[in-house]
Amino acid sequence: MNDEHRRIVGTTYKQQGREAAVQAGFDLVGPSFGDFVRQAKALSIQKTIYLYCWRGGMRSGIMAWVLGMAGFQVHVLKGGYKSFRNWAMQQFEIPRKAVILGGATGSGKTELLNNFRQHGQQVIDLEGLAHHKGSSFGALGQKPQPTYEQFENELAVQWSSFDSDKILWLENESRAIGQVKIPDSLFKVIQEAPLIDVEVPKAIRAQRILNEYGHFSSVELAECTARLKKRLGGLRTQQALTALEEKNYDEWVEILLEYYDNTYSFGNAERKNSKIVILEMTPGETHFDFSKRILILTNEMLSSK
Repeated sequence: MNDEHRRIVGTTYKQQGREAAVQAGFDLVGPSFGDFVRQAKALSIQKTIYLYCWRGGMRSGIMAWVLGMAGFQVHVLKGGYKSFRNWAMQQFEIPRKAVILGGATGSGKTELLNNFRQHGQQVIDLEGLAHHKGSSFGALGQKPQPTYEQFENELAVQWSSFDSDKILWLENESRAIGQVKIPDSLFKVIQEAPLIDVEVPKAIRAQRILNEYGHFSSVELAECTARLKKRLGGLRTQQALTALEEKNYDEWVEILLEYYDNTYSFGNAERKNSKIVILEMTPGETHFDFSKRILILTNEMLSSK
């Protein structure tokens, strides 16, 4: 039903009761049943459909009946979306053996997390789920962000799927990732779990940032840089914008790292009840080898408790 259908059926229910409301609903949407079947066939070649409505009641039940008559295998979400949302919010209360991977901007934390996954580790990529890399430049090259609610839903499904006896890796994030926010209970985990803070040479970090963002237009980079004015300061912002205009990307990155490094240090100082272990990337060490060393030292640290 569309909004007008729901208004009519709701009014009928209040004035004449359930039976009359059901009859009104069939009168309104019955002619659309053929269209529903055609749309479902386009969505599911295998003719397997999962349905839900708000409470898992009449609307999903009727649609399940229609599609079932058309030969679909239909599954209805018990309790509807309302029940699923209650379940999703409860997932973050389930304890996990979380370890947080931190490091200054440009350290390649996402690459390290991907390496962890290749080594069989449990990993939640918060920035991947959020379609945003967390900084003023984080939306560049990304798909549109999900709604806050959808972000929570996908996060809850992943959280529930992991083994509580094994380490779960998360990146050290601020509360907001672009326009979405990490649920309070999960952010508390990030703040209090052990932090493996990686130190990568500044030259490598600067080059990584250039590789990641240098191919975007100067207009896009300037817009993202200008958004930092309030925190970066007018003078340094103008210097960064001038460096972009002159295509002096090394100076532009230098100014950005100065700001982001200070911000990251301040964020770590705010952590509570968290053990911080600093691991330095050695000269000539690849990120893949560094990731293996991080995992070995982390397992040793946790097993010695």
